Formats: sequence, C-alpha cells, structure tokens
Amino acid sequence: MTNIPPHDAVPQPRETPHSADPGTGVARLRPPMRRVSSRSIGVWTLRMAFGALFNLALLSAAAWALGNFAWGWVPTWAHENAWAFPSAYVVYALLKIAIVPSWRYRVHRWEVDEDVIYTRSGWISRAWQLVPVNRLQTVDHTQGWLERIFDVATLQVRTASYAGSSTIEGLDAEEARRLSEELAVRAGSLRDDAT
Repeated sequence: MTNIPPHDAVPQPRETPHSADPGTGVARLRPPMRRVSSRSIGVWTLRMAFGALFNLALLSAAAWALGNFAWGWVPTWAHENAWAFPSAYVVYALLKIAIVPSWRYRVHRWEVDEDVIYTRSGWISRAWQLVPVNRLQTVDHTQGWLERIFDVATLQVRTASYAGSSTIEGLDAEEARRLSEELAVRAGSLRDDAT
C-alpha cells in the first residue's frame, strides 16, 4: 500500500492499523494516529547542532593542519583549498539542522491499541512496527539531560526478539511515564490470561 503523501496522511479515528483488506485478507498499514511531542523538535535540533559543531571542529583542525604543514604526500591543491571542505560542511549542516528535525516530527508517529503497539519512524526510509502487547518483556522510559530540559522522554518496549522491540522517541515525559506503567500492567495481565 502506498501512503501519499507519506507525512501528512491523517487516519480516521475508527480505522485500525491491522484491519485486513476484504478482498485479499492482507493487512493494510496506515499511519499511526498519534504524533510525538512538538518539543522533540528542539531536542533533535540541538543534538544535531552539537554533532555538527563537533564534526566542524575536527574538520577545521584537519584543514588548519593541511594548510600550515607542507607534507609531501598531500597534493598542492589540497594545501591551497584546505578550508573548502569545512566551509561546504557548514552549508550542509545548516541545511540539515533546518530541515531534518521538523520533517522527522511530521513522520514519526505512534499508537497503542488494546493489544498492539504501532509505530512508524524514519525520515527517508520508513520503518513500520507492530509489537504485540502480550509479547512484551520490558518497558522502559528514559530521559537524557537534553530531554529533561524539553520535558520529553523515550519509551522503549522490548520483546524476546530484537526485531520485535520498538522505541518511541520524543513523547511528552508525563505521557511516557503513564504509558510505561500502563503497558507493563497490561502485558502482565495478558500473559496471565494466556496461561
């Protein structure tokens, strides 16, 4: 199934993510209904900015070394244009920081149904995950220092298989805490019902 446009399609409230197509019996995926907190844009922007500054410092040190030391194995054009690569990286990093966090916010979605956790992530290539609640082994919610500043958190659910694990980054901190408690209780009761 194609999802056009992939970042703006808003499902109807009564749609279910795992309903079968009547003609084929194949499940049709639709975007999960819930978005992460809009404050996650700030977290992602600052993370990218810190990473870009670190990379720029390394590139600048390499450019300075290339420009100031006459190593025989380095071509002349590299000595003369040593600062071109850090300059190009600045343009790339600014574009990436300006575009990626808001695009990521538009794409990342999540939903918790009665018996499944449904997520969609990825801003170029997409990952859709359906994790059965009765298969959960651990439910964690974490907050790094940057997430604490923006009052968001990450919810991570793990099953016995790595492929069945899922992470929802950028949830409102209170909602992540409530969801982690609720999912832990629900998973326990579903496992008890199955035995």
